[in-house]
Amino acid sequence: MSLKRIYTITGLIITVIVLGIVLVSSWYTVDESEQAVIMTFGKANEAVQEPGLHFKLPWPIQSVEKLSKETFSLQFGYEEKKGNMKDFPDETKMITGDENILQADLVVQWKITNPEKYLFNSAEPKEILYNATSSSLRSIIGSSKIDDALTSGKAKIEAGVRELLSSLIEKYDIGISILAVKLQDVELPNADVRKAFTDVTDARETMNTKLNEADKYKNQRINEAEGEKDAIISKAEGEKASRIEIARGDVSVFNKLYSEYKKNPEVTKDRLVLETLEQVLPGAEIYIMNDDGNTMKYFPIRPIEKDTTKQETKEEGGEQKNER
Repeated sequence: MSLKRIYTITGLIITVIVLGIVLVSSWYTVDESEQAVIMTFGKANEAVQEPGLHFKLPWPIQSVEKLSKETFSLQFGYEEKKGNMKDFPDETKMITGDENILQADLVVQWKITNPEKYLFNSAEPKEILYNATSSSLRSIIGSSKIDDALTSGKAKIEAGVRELLSSLIEKYDIGISILAVKLQDVELPNADVRKAFTDVTDARETMNTKLNEADKYKNQRINEAEGEKDAIISKAEGEKASRIEIARGDVSVFNKLYSEYKKNPEVTKDRLVLETLEQVLPGAEIYIMNDDGNTMKYFPIRPIEKDTTKQETKEEGGEQKNER
């Protein structure tokens, strides 16, 4: 075989290889869970979000960097792999606003929203995110009370950490967005401190229970007093209305009586005297006589009649005995 033919065959092989590389490196696919960045001589050109088959200039002119669209989880203060949990207590110790020490770890959910910035604005975006998470959590815990961190204030702390962390990540401009922040464990550093805190919490709950019971009793007594007051007022109003009606009746009677008096004063006076005597001496037998001097005299006839009747009865009884 001649040298010329060898060169020809070698050239054909090289050409085929080059063409193969060009064909292979000119097409790439993007999965639905991926996003891509086109690199032209190592410089970011454009981001590709649409899934499917795409064309680019062959290597080494252009290359493709693929990144995931999925949501990532940053575990701060612990690490979970294959069901095994590993804690990092030194990283999670922090001081509260009322100068107590506690341990707090959390999970940050984040995703890549700008792949160009994620690739080129920072050499270690995940490390920046971790440090920013630590700074944000310590800052919010440092302005919170230990009672809030251990009990009902966790939601407020989570919201504060997310807001501060999002502002830091936006300032660093590394192409990341924060989706959620979730506190995992917030606890005191050792058993003695936990016991002391539990005792204080129990005492506070007992105090609150006693205060609630006292308030309940107070409200009950106030309600009872209000009810009694209303009943007294209602009774007084009823008596008032009754007295007014009685007074009106008395006035009406007096007016009628006065009208009759003006018509016949003497008869009216006599009638009033008799009615008064009936009221003053109820049940008494009274006899009234009118003499020529027009004076009224009292003569107790009924008692005398009773004595006379008794005497007659005794005399009749004696005569009957004598006859026997």
